Amino acid sequence: MAKIAIIETGGKQYLVTEDLVLNVEKLSGVSKAGEKITFDKVLLVDDGSDTKIGAPYLAGAKVSAELVEEGRAKKVTVIRYRQKSRYAKKKGHRQPYAKVRITALP
Repeated sequence: MAKIAIIETGGKQYLVTEDLVLNVEKLSGVSKAGEKITFDKVLLVDDGSDTKIGAPYLAGAKVSAELVEEGRAKKVTVIRYRQKSRYAKKKGHRQPYAKVRITALP
């Protein structure tokens, strides 16, 4: 079985393996593609024979990654409408994200 870990970033938890590419919430302080990132909020590490569970985080465990790209998701359109009162509002939102590739697990 492949080595897996559960990390927390951006208020969400992700199940990661090595060489996995995933979209996470935009990371502050990281802007260039190829830049190295370390996730130190590791909740669980499993290598197939031994499982380590943090309470809530594992001390000293770090997951390494590199930034692939930063971008913005597709536009979400929100329309508010009240009938018979001539009230209509239209808003759009594009959520920023960071695409990262996991390079090393603890």
